[in-house]
Amino acid sequence: MYRPQHPAGLPVGQEWVPTAAHAAVRFPYDGTLVAHAPVGDADLARQAVEAALEVRHSVGRLPSHVRRAALFAAHEELSAHRAELEDLLVLETGKPRVDCRVELDRSLLTLTTAAEEVARLHGETVPLDLLPSGEGLVGFWTRRPIGVVVGIAGFNYPLLLAAHKLAPALAAGCPIIVKPAPQTPLATLWLVHVVREALAAAGGPRAAVQLVTGGVDVGVALTTDRRIGAVSFTGSAAVGHQIAKDAAPTKVLLELGSNSALVVAEDADLDRAADAVIRGGYYASGQACISVQRLIVVEPVREEFLGRLGARIAEVKVGDPRDEATRVSALIDERSTARVADWVRTAVDAGATVVHGGGVQGGIVEPTVLLDVPRGADAWDEEIFGPVVAVRSVESFDTAIDLVNASRYGLHASVFTTSLQNTFTAIDRIETGGVVVNEVPGFRSDVMPYGGVKDSGVGREGPRFAIEELTVTRMAIIR
Repeated sequence: MYRPQHPAGLPVGQEWVPTAAHAAVRFPYDGTLVAHAPVGDADLARQAVEAALEVRHSVGRLPSHVRRAALFAAHEELSAHRAELEDLLVLETGKPRVDCRVELDRSLLTLTTAAEEVARLHGETVPLDLLPSGEGLVGFWTRRPIGVVVGIAGFNYPLLLAAHKLAPALAAGCPIIVKPAPQTPLATLWLVHVVREALAAAGGPRAAVQLVTGGVDVGVALTTDRRIGAVSFTGSAAVGHQIAKDAAPTKVLLELGSNSALVVAEDADLDRAADAVIRGGYYASGQACISVQRLIVVEPVREEFLGRLGARIAEVKVGDPRDEATRVSALIDERSTARVADWVRTAVDAGATVVHGGGVQGGIVEPTVLLDVPRGADAWDEEIFGPVVAVRSVESFDTAIDLVNASRYGLHASVFTTSLQNTFTAIDRIETGGVVVNEVPGFRSDVMPYGGVKDSGVGREGPRFAIEELTVTRMAIIR
């Protein structure tokens, strides 16, 4: 059973504020109670905004060494409790333990990388005398905090997604209000508490980092206040689009959905490609925006590749996420399970063939491979967010790239090939925020600029790039 590592209530302003409402957080695998989490409301969200605005200028003026020290100290404190945090992530998300361990590692890396980027947050001088009118002038620019940041995280990686928003905001000198997904607030509460205490110990205000739980009313209150400097959201395209409309003209950073493609070229190492589908299609039970969903195979190697993939699929162990060997477990809730199962049935009705899995056993969607899924089926066109890989074959590598691009999404894609020509053709032509060659599209480096195009969003994450997004340039000219 989870035991809170912080005071009761929600961290709003300098203190923790009690809430009238609480909600049960349940273990998705068997429904057992993990904890009762505090639930905020719109009034508390507005209170958090006011508190953030009160400290905005003082946070923006915090010395670099204070911001840097707070992030490093938070890393050390969380590292000391990594076993407990890992257990908590398993319980509140239902993700397999191996995936929760990776999430924790990446969250810790995000804190240290953001801390290191504090030393690189600077501007430069410019030659104003390129025109005669600029003679005798000195010009330079600096980066300044954008203001109060609202960070809204998804349920699938609650600790990591919150860290991706919180750490760069603090490094940039911006107060931040975090809103976790209603299903998974616990690890994020722990993270926020640790960062607040580390910041206070370093000489900063706790109100620089706040958290408000709740539903749509809380999100609306946070994102529609015109005094907010930026909103950073990770979640579905539909919700992201609505936030962008409601928040305008506030800057909005959106990390949205995808139906990531993996292309197997005629010259690919088929064993490596099959391994990538096994690793990339089913990790986190398929609840990852860059997991392999669309598998596009060039015709000459179709049958051989499918044979090798079929020989490996049984390796994907289904069961209790607390088990070290488990790779697929229950989705976040019954509604998600029902939706994925319905999309599989609809694809079959449209002409697809189930070559592995396809059912639900003990509340868990089986690792599934769908063959010849037609365009127009949700399992191909939309983000399924479950352990389902949809396969189509095409006549050539060029046609494969065209099929990758024939999607409203554009987050990540990967290509398996041994050809440099194919490699650079893919990098040049594929319309996504990231192209990965001979690895899974879900290989995400937290030190690279991560983000998408089209309906997969706008803006980039990764501490260095998120800090740039959360700062504005200020020009200075002196005669």
